[in-house]
Amino acid sequence: MPQNSAKNLSLIAAIDLGSNSFHMVVAKAHHTEIRILERLGEKVQLAAGIDEERRLSEEAMQRGLECLKRFAQLINGMPDGAVRIVGTNALREARNRNEFIQRAEAILGHPVEVISGREEARLIYLGVSHTLADTPGKRLVADIGGGSTEFIIGQRFEPLLRESLQMGCVSFTQRYFRDGKITPARYAQAYTAARLELMSIENALHRLTWDEAIGSSGTIRAIGAAIKAGGLGNGEVNAEGLAWVKRKLFKLGETDKIDFEGVKPDRRTIFPAGLAILEAIFDALELQRMDHCDGALREGVLFDLLGRHHHEDVRERTLNSLMERYHVDQGQAARVERKALHAFDQVAKDWKLEEGNWRDLLGWAAKVHEVGLDIAHYHYHKHGAYLIEHSDLSGFSREDQQMLALLVRGHRRNIPKDKFAEFGDEGIQLIRLCVLLRFAILFHHIRGTQQMPKVVLKAGANSLEVVFPEGWLEQNQLTQADFANEAEWLARVGFVLSVR
Repeated sequence: MPQNSAKNLSLIAAIDLGSNSFHMVVAKAHHTEIRILERLGEKVQLAAGIDEERRLSEEAMQRGLECLKRFAQLINGMPDGAVRIVGTNALREARNRNEFIQRAEAILGHPVEVISGREEARLIYLGVSHTLADTPGKRLVADIGGGSTEFIIGQRFEPLLRESLQMGCVSFTQRYFRDGKITPARYAQAYTAARLELMSIENALHRLTWDEAIGSSGTIRAIGAAIKAGGLGNGEVNAEGLAWVKRKLFKLGETDKIDFEGVKPDRRTIFPAGLAILEAIFDALELQRMDHCDGALREGVLFDLLGRHHHEDVRERTLNSLMERYHVDQGQAARVERKALHAFDQVAKDWKLEEGNWRDLLGWAAKVHEVGLDIAHYHYHKHGAYLIEHSDLSGFSREDQQMLALLVRGHRRNIPKDKFAEFGDEGIQLIRLCVLLRFAILFHHIRGTQQMPKVVLKAGANSLEVVFPEGWLEQNQLTQADFANEAEWLARVGFVLSVR
């Protein structure tokens, strides 16, 4: 379910369902600041449980669910919108992720969002930029996760470039160091694979340039600790230290023998893979030094949550940019949005739409329902749905983006009932939103500032009655014909529209 923004936030929480570890932070919110009260983290290695058919094993799911049972105690009773739970690469990749998500939501009592790699990168940068001192220079941020590695170049609080690559310390461990043996040949394979991944983005990164390099993951912290243990740094990562750690690994030969001071035992198995990825990053980007930052994805989720509460919702900025890019008629979009939300407020209670973020979702769909017109008028609703589903929309989870695309797809002509059914019980609510959007568009079929009458809506389980002022429809036959035609379209999905 789309998640609502909490009112009068006091306690907020973020849960990061990572490919290697699950993390949770609970914080006290005060205006635009947060104070961390509790941090929890457990190594789950969800990515290690993905088989060749991209299915999560039951064993991996159980590891994750047992962890979430412990997390649930800290967020029990927290309101909707005060908790945000995000899934990253392992859940992006797993074909049976919905099974895990449903079981996780039953334990936690809050929705789980699977976010894209670039959205993950945005949130990582948000966490880093709020943790470090506010300086005017540009930063390169790298975060080596269990299944993917994110790169961001940003200035102050604004990301300028965001990328996500399919390489992580768990997935590379499974591929190159599964039995715990460390050899120069295996390490070279991992390093080369990482360099090949980096080739797709290194030119773009170099073009922007940066003043400092920051690493925000546990992998980078652990490697920095190993370098410090060797007397070659003070917690930062440097080229000389990387070379020393690599030589030491080759001498040890097995992950079980890794004994660097400051490297936790549960990180030993994934340490060589993380080192190979980091060395590839240093070489590809010609780095000499990288400092570690404790702020990362989960802190970014907290600040994003806080921003939504204080009317600084990045999703609104994202859609406004999309509207400008595709030359949407802003006046028409605003008229349709106002009418759709007014209609929503009349029927929300009867249609059980008051909980969650359904109102926001309808408003967003009204804003962007015409983006496809910039491509072509023919099938513009399909063009618009494609653009929304496949664009990089900052702030949106994958599911929210898919729901938004489906509403745009269904705002005219045939409603693809089978696509709505894919959302299970939420598909019913989505069809109801679609009906409201179509109603608002019909109401403003004649563009401009023509004075339209006030109408009353009466909602049934699968019906909507629109009551016009007496005699108005007879005097406005185009609107009357529009609604008669619309009733036929809705009847195809078992919905009754009547007017009087």
